[in-house]
Amino acid sequence: MESQEKIKIRVCQGTTCFVMGASRLEGLETQIPPQWRQKVEISAQPCLGMCQKAGFMKAPFVRIGDEIIGSATVDSVLEKLSGIFK
Repeated sequence: MESQEKIKIRVCQGTTCFVMGASRLEGLETQIPPQWRQKVEISAQPCLGMCQKAGFMKAPFVRIGDEIIGSATVDSVLEKLSGIFK
């Protein structure tokens, strides 16, 4: 990965994901360690379309790069990032 290439984090804000906890991910930017903040780009998406594929009970969904995290929490996103940045 080039040093300028940012890791894209997309938080689903579709109705199911929002109701199932995506709203708790809104403060994700402030939870990311300072040394990683310039290396990630976080945005909300209207819908990632994962409820139809993986099931509603795995919401909320977050896409980090090409990988989808189901039942996403701030902790699970940070854990995934720590694996990427180690």
